[in-house]
Amino acid sequence: MTLNVSADGQIMDSLSRTLEKLEKDNKKKGSVKQVLLDGCVPFSHQVAGHKCGINNTGVLQHPDGTILKQLQPPPRGPREMHFYTQVYAKDCTDTRLLDLQQHLPKFYGTWAPRESPNELYLKLEDVTKRFSRPCIMDVKIGKRSYDPFASQEKRKEQISKYPLMEEIGFLLLGMRVYQIDSDSYITHDQFYGRSLGKDTIKNGLTRFFHNGQDLQRHAVSLIISKIRSILRWFESQTQLHFYASSLLLVYEGSPHTFNGWKHKRAEKGREHQQGEPQSNCNKPREALSVQGSLTHSHPYCHERNANGMCVGSVEVEHEEIGMGDKKQFGQEAVEVKMIDFAHVFPSNSPDEGYMFGLRNLLSTLEEILKD
Repeated sequence: MTLNVSADGQIMDSLSRTLEKLEKDNKKKGSVKQVLLDGCVPFSHQVAGHKCGINNTGVLQHPDGTILKQLQPPPRGPREMHFYTQVYAKDCTDTRLLDLQQHLPKFYGTWAPRESPNELYLKLEDVTKRFSRPCIMDVKIGKRSYDPFASQEKRKEQISKYPLMEEIGFLLLGMRVYQIDSDSYITHDQFYGRSLGKDTIKNGLTRFFHNGQDLQRHAVSLIISKIRSILRWFESQTQLHFYASSLLLVYEGSPHTFNGWKHKRAEKGREHQQGEPQSNCNKPREALSVQGSLTHSHPYCHERNANGMCVGSVEVEHEEIGMGDKKQFGQEAVEVKMIDFAHVFPSNSPDEGYMFGLRNLLSTLEEILKD
């Protein structure tokens, strides 16, 4: 499967044309509304992007535990959906794309509410689900946040939002940090991120890892390891360039959830019950665009008991964690995923801009550990 892109960056296929028509119909009907759809609710852990409001549904959480991201107008929405279906195609044999899956949220195809079948959503894994008190940060990565097909007006607009993007290589778009003493979250939005300069960006990142009492050094260390893994993927590929894409960083903020507990994977039979990512990429595109409820999935999710501990798909046993267990145990306490793919384009060269951002982010995190 290939990305067919015109001179102005649009995906030229029947799916794109169909979605463009649906978007125009939606605007005429005023169908983007605050009413919650099919039992879905606003995603409580959203830290960046367009949130639920009068003219926007924001990111929603489906009753089955998955996340619903409303498809953006063409060409961005079709481009992002094409990216996910390309990476998660069941007949995909491209080892680079298969390796990329571990760094993305699982993709369960597309979904539409019964009462508004023309409103399409990407159905994605909720990567915060296994956490009791998730601390979350959205970091835009790259030397620039506009793609090669952006107009001069768009380029000026994006540069004016954060002129230091080219020098720093990343921008903090938002964060939620759990505070132990108050049992509450502090939040910082994109305006806080834009206020950070070369001399203060480290302090901004440090704030994400501080729970009001201590700096969570174990979380910094484990997140560094996961970002290095993403950097290695970029160093191995020359087929895609990513613009205005982000990393979603998550770590467990509750000291009671992981401290003193050991999580073990259940037997394979239980893992299979969670379901596998679903994709519409092997269906005819005409069928893809007209289904009322395009894909219903069996999402990856954990059940939780009254104490917020995972049960069912994860076995829990209480024991002291020795030094040998900390590495395996710690990996469960953090997550790093790439998100936002409305500006991904084919290429035949390394993505130097994205790698520049990753390396600078890593350097800053490593400085935090040294302090």
